Amino acid sequence: MDVWNSKIQGIMDGHVHMDTIAEEASLLDICEATGITTMALVSIQDPAAGAGLPQSLYMKARYPERFFVFAGLNHATQLSGGRVKALSLAEQVDMFVELGCDGIKMIEGKPTSRQRMDIPVTDPYFAEYWARVEEVGLPIVWHVNDPEEFWNPERIPGWAKERNWGYGPDDVQKESLYAEVDEVLARHPKLKITFAHFYFLSADLERAGRFFDMHPTARFDLAPGVEMLYNLSRDPDASRAFFIKYADRIVFGTDLFSRLSVAQARARAGIVFRWLESEDTFHVPEEADFLLGPPEDGTIRGMALPVEVLTRIYRDNFIRLAGSVPCALNVSLAVEECRRLAAMAEVFSGTPAAETEAARVAMQLTSEECNE
Repeated sequence: MDVWNSKIQGIMDGHVHMDTIAEEASLLDICEATGITTMALVSIQDPAAGAGLPQSLYMKARYPERFFVFAGLNHATQLSGGRVKALSLAEQVDMFVELGCDGIKMIEGKPTSRQRMDIPVTDPYFAEYWARVEEVGLPIVWHVNDPEEFWNPERIPGWAKERNWGYGPDDVQKESLYAEVDEVLARHPKLKITFAHFYFLSADLERAGRFFDMHPTARFDLAPGVEMLYNLSRDPDASRAFFIKYADRIVFGTDLFSRLSVAQARARAGIVFRWLESEDTFHVPEEADFLLGPPEDGTIRGMALPVEVLTRIYRDNFIRLAGSVPCALNVSLAVEECRRLAAMAEVFSGTPAAETEAARVAMQLTSEECNE
């Protein structure tokens, strides 16, 4: 395998997923193999399963200098039809701060999320939340939209179709989601938001630049979305100029997840490193995970960014958002929250509380190993 290792030290990855604590060793192996020093675990909550946030809290407890945690919102009350009582969204912000979370992960903006809970982010349901998170100043990693080809049945990639990520006229439309974001940012201009996957504007750098100019606190991350690499490779000179101009607004991310093999993880991180650092023309390697698609799908052309730009993207921009070291975890509160999530899952879906990831994490967090 043609593996590309970054020449920059101290890389901070702002977009990583932890699937289960059984994959603890796997994630550590991925860190070692990719040379990524610290990771932000973006933690989408699944209240029916009692999972999402607990496993990230576990990694923060075990490796307090290595893992940041961006906690997802819990909509159990809405999703269960009121059978489960969760904290309000504003109360969750306060709880995340007390827990020692470093930020918030939002999936409310991906069309599949709107299929599950059809509440616009401009709805009064979110009003107190936006005000509170702006006041507290927690950074947000927010997934808004999907690639435009997901709305086109003739262009949607096979791997996306398999995950039911194809959308039709009855689904929320791309421009509607962008309009909601503009309204939120107009109401709350101090929000510190990193829009995941380049905000799905990689095919329109002119629009991306206008967005940055209009919203000076907004940033994009580079978690692929392989279409981002292909779109920005069509004119690498223009892309390079954009990255240099907006060097303070771009955050490194890979969308790595703990169940990947080391070979898959090195391939995923390596294509982003190589794209940023080299002048090479290349394809996705054979070893890449299926979410990057087959190698023949497209050509990637490197931008050979200057070292000072790479340093900002790989490290400095994330530090300005979330700090150079993760917040300290409140372990006793984490145990309490995990137990609450386990009980919630039992009411929500009938899953025995003891069989949830949340219960397993609560047990681990009370052990001597996590409190040494």
